[in-house]
Amino acid sequence: MSAEATNSGAPIRRRSRPRIDLRRLGRVALLGPVSRDRLPDAIGHVAEAHRAHYPDADLSILHRAYVLAESSHRGQMRKSGEPYITHPLAVTLILAELGAETTTLTASLLHDTVEDTEVTLDQVREQFGKEVCYLVDGVTKLEKVDYGAAAEPETFRKMLVATGDDVRVMSIKLADRLHNMRTLGVMRPEKQARIAKVTRDVLIPLAERLGVQALKTELEDLVFAILRPEEYEHTRALIAAASAQPDASGALATQDPLAAIAENVAAVLREAGIPAEVLIRPRHYVSVHRVRIKRGELRGTDFGRLLVLVGEDADCYAVLGELHTCFTPVISEFKDFIAAPKFNLYQSLHTAVVGPDGAVAEVLIRTHRMHKVAEAGVIALGNPYAADSGSAPQSAEPADGERADPTRPGWLSRLLEWQQSAPDPDTFWTTLRADLAQDREITVFRTDGGTLGLPAGASCVDAAYAQYGDEAHSCIGARVNGRLATLGTVLSDGDTVQLLLAEDAASGPSPDWLDHARTPAARIAITGWLDAHPEDAQGPHSIRPAEPRPEPQPQENTDPGHARSASRTASAVVDRPDATVRLAGCCTPVPPDAVTGFVVHGGAVTVHRLECPAAARMQSAGRAPVSVSWGDAAGCRVTLVAESFGRPRLLADLTEAIATADAAIISATVEPPSEQRVRHTYTLQLPDAAGLPALMRAMRDVPGVYDVSRAQHPAATA
Repeated sequence: MSAEATNSGAPIRRRSRPRIDLRRLGRVALLGPVSRDRLPDAIGHVAEAHRAHYPDADLSILHRAYVLAESSHRGQMRKSGEPYITHPLAVTLILAELGAETTTLTASLLHDTVEDTEVTLDQVREQFGKEVCYLVDGVTKLEKVDYGAAAEPETFRKMLVATGDDVRVMSIKLADRLHNMRTLGVMRPEKQARIAKVTRDVLIPLAERLGVQALKTELEDLVFAILRPEEYEHTRALIAAASAQPDASGALATQDPLAAIAENVAAVLREAGIPAEVLIRPRHYVSVHRVRIKRGELRGTDFGRLLVLVGEDADCYAVLGELHTCFTPVISEFKDFIAAPKFNLYQSLHTAVVGPDGAVAEVLIRTHRMHKVAEAGVIALGNPYAADSGSAPQSAEPADGERADPTRPGWLSRLLEWQQSAPDPDTFWTTLRADLAQDREITVFRTDGGTLGLPAGASCVDAAYAQYGDEAHSCIGARVNGRLATLGTVLSDGDTVQLLLAEDAASGPSPDWLDHARTPAARIAITGWLDAHPEDAQGPHSIRPAEPRPEPQPQENTDPGHARSASRTASAVVDRPDATVRLAGCCTPVPPDAVTGFVVHGGAVTVHRLECPAAARMQSAGRAPVSVSWGDAAGCRVTLVAESFGRPRLLADLTEAIATADAAIISATVEPPSEQRVRHTYTLQLPDAAGLPALMRAMRDVPGVYDVSRAQHPAATA
């Protein structure tokens, strides 16, 4: 399917200048040299668009760049039959209309010279300086002769690394891909599909992340037409029908369904004294298609949205207040991207109101400056690297970690970090597509006051590797908003996360972590560690249950709250002569616990802690409590439960802490780990009950242990 034919039905953007005839420009480009005192006619439109944004721009460098590009490309033809110079001219015009500064336009005119002609980077550097040379080098493809099948992924890697130092590299690449997609119809269908898929998976997400909505939306429509032609044609038919609906008399209606609401909105704002421009903004094809999928049946107002442009930030909220006062708002549609901007610099207020006839209209409210940034993204920054640049948008103020530096957003920094750990081109290419598919970001706060930018759906595992890199291999758990959480816990925007690292730096991740990792950095690091430690394939944090020591055989006992026979050293004294006294295993009372007793079958008395649930159930069942006190004997038996995160040598460290407290282990069990948590149960014989608090503190101090408590086994009423 022809890209030109595809684009002919796309929504027409209203511009102050008409669309340029590239074929005519191509003929003009071949007319030969021009006088030194004026620009060639072929780039007159570029100069006009550039001067609209930069009235005082020096165009002499554009003149020199055009002359070099035209002379070096002379004789080359595009597959569409046009002179090749029409391509760099078209790419440069796209950037000029978006407000790119002179250096970017100069590099855009030259972007294919080093790749396709005899011009060298040294010549570009000598004639146009280091900045232009860097941008041209950044978008120059690697040769298939040298890289084979890895040429495309390695070219993108090279381009992304260059973008990390200068975002203008990706601006040129996006404009280059847009013009190529516009003229893709001359290619074979299979090549069209291949290029469209790469555009969909890589270039469109990059355009979204850089905030260049003007390029992103048109690329989406062109890809939609190539990869899903039937749905594209159906959507185009719906848009055409909506724009030419017959009225009751059979005549075609000229009134846009949104026009009446737009007039009402404009009248309300005039009456309120708020200077504002109210526009109807048609949805592009993919947007209409998404709304149709979401709602099933399109309403007349679903083919566009109202755009209200004002002068100041405060005016945005004034407009919102008037709209919500004079119209019925749809509260679920309200979003404030001014107070909380998106990670790609986008700022706007979103709302929806119900018109007088019941029609619902979506409304975007933003300043003129916000609108420019929403359309052009990083291109609207001008030259963000100039020391005296005053062109940075207000949205670049560091409100969070993602936006502290608009020229190096957080997602790009993370991408540049993980790509260093993916030397294999296939791994890089696959991981890049998966990373860019994460289309929403969250910000979580560290306890030291810093922030972490993560994709939506990220877990504590991702946060650990984002904060600590390879040191996160020894992570044993986390606290999220002050509460203990497993490493698989999914984080939400605004959470506060504290990562807990083991003291043993030799410990490593479990294969289970891959189930929770969403970021490429985490997955690559975990996979690399597991590949390097095949002997730990079961996961060093996945501790197997310890073999329990044989327990002493319990004496006959009919109290279900009594787990095992009473110790002969038990010092509990009851007011029943010759009665056998047993300490209940469900709560393991020890001096100086407040205790009570109950007579069970056979005349024995079991002693429970007062707060024991089993004691409460027996008392509610009518059992008479027996008075119990502690005697002089100091020794006692107690059952402790230790909750911990799994790590190597944990069992050894716990038993060492117990032995240091002179406690004897009667029995011990370790339950199978669940989500990196391990539960240990120890029945201990203490020489002195007074040492129990110190023992529990010593066990809690073992790295990885986050809680130690007395056993509270559930028990039924006897």
